[in-house]
Amino acid sequence: MRHNNLYLLVFVALLGGCAGLAPQAPAPASSAPGSAASERSEALLQALSALGTSYRYGGNSYATGFDCSGLVAHVFLEAYGIQLPHSARAQSEMGTPVSLAELQPGDLVFYDTEHQPFSHVGIYLGNGEFVHAPRTGARVRVERMSNPYWKRRFDGARRISPPQTASR
Repeated sequence: MRHNNLYLLVFVALLGGCAGLAPQAPAPASSAPGSAASERSEALLQALSALGTSYRYGGNSYATGFDCSGLVAHVFLEAYGIQLPHSARAQSEMGTPVSLAELQPGDLVFYDTEHQPFSHVGIYLGNGEFVHAPRTGARVRVERMSNPYWKRRFDGARRISPPQTASR
C-alpha cells in the first residue's frame, strides 16, 4: 500500500510540474479540461489507483479484482468513457499502432506471455514503466519494460486517443 501512495504522490507532482523526469514526447499546447493531456492524465490516475488490487482471471473491477485486459478496459471506461473488449488480443486491434520510440503515457503495451502473440496487456506510464495485472496470486503493479522478461516478450503498442470533447 505504501508503494501505491508513493506512485500517486509522484504522479500528482508530475502533473503539477514539480518534478522533472525526462519528457517522453512534446507536451501539447494546452492541458485544459477536455484536452488530450488532461484525459491521458485521468487514465494514468485510474491505472495507478488500481495498484495493489488482486489479480483475478475475468475480473474487471476493484471488487472482483482485475486480469490484464479487465484492468485496461476498466481504466479506459472510467477515464475516457470508451468501452474496450475484455481480451488482450482484441484490444491489440484497437487504436493506432505506435513504435517503442513513439510511446506516450496511456498507450497500451502488449506482450506474448503464453506463447501466443498479444496475450498480455498493460498501460504505459512513461519513463520505461507500465502498470498491469500480472497473474494469479499477484496484484496490480508497475514493471520496467527493460526487465529482460518483458523486453523479450514485447509484441507492440497501440494508442487509443481520448475523446476531444470537453465533457462526456
